[in-house]
Amino acid sequence: MKLQVAILEDSRALLKELKENVEATGLVEVVAWATNSEEFIEKVGEVKPEALLLDIDLGGDSMNGLDIANTLKLPVLFVSGKTRDFFQSIEELNINSEITIEHISKPITPEKLKKILPKFINEIRAMNQAQFVYIDFGDSRRNKIALDSIVCLHTDKKMGADSNNKLIYFTDRKKEVLVDFSFSKMEQHGFSKNQFITIHKSFRVNADKILRYHTATHEVEVAVFKSPGKTDTKFLPVSENYRSDVSKFKR
Repeated sequence: MKLQVAILEDSRALLKELKENVEATGLVEVVAWATNSEEFIEKVGEVKPEALLLDIDLGGDSMNGLDIANTLKLPVLFVSGKTRDFFQSIEELNINSEITIEHISKPITPEKLKKILPKFINEIRAMNQAQFVYIDFGDSRRNKIALDSIVCLHTDKKMGADSNNKLIYFTDRKKEVLVDFSFSKMEQHGFSKNQFITIHKSFRVNADKILRYHTATHEVEVAVFKSPGKTDTKFLPVSENYRSDVSKFKR
């Protein structure tokens, strides 16, 4: 899956060239681009990219690339002819941030991009896999969700046997409908099979959220969000094939 990025470059000619060069690598999809901070921030809010490619010195703009990185708090690859001038600021941002920060100096060549982009992407993927996933809901796309907030997922039976939609439950928000989500491809979305275990062909549960396993009824008990400060208890069925695995967790 290609990394979805947004590009900010104050020169229209350089923006066009950079967009073409990064797309030519086959590693990223450019989902938004702009030549000024106001338009860029608006577009990023709409399309929700995974990462940013930012020029630093934006001429007469009210913000520079560092300001935007601090505002949007997304992984950043700084692309600038003045990287050395801003090196200390980039270093401070990197030290004080939990997101991936990389930089590359102009002029940007395909050779440079082929070297830096795989490293940049791998760092983002590793961090996202450990902490977040990007998933599509019924009314919104590419929602960044903390893995630790997800309790369980199960088939949305109301949609019929042919539907690939799933219901997903959380600790901090109401349930959502996952659109066109296959359990067989969970790992591609960042869900570890060791963490989100199979308890039934229609259910996956976050192992850390299992409160207890009821051996008499062969159900796992979990708590899901109801309203701020309140939870609902759910009992999820455990199929015979998975009972020995589930019994290793809390009872």
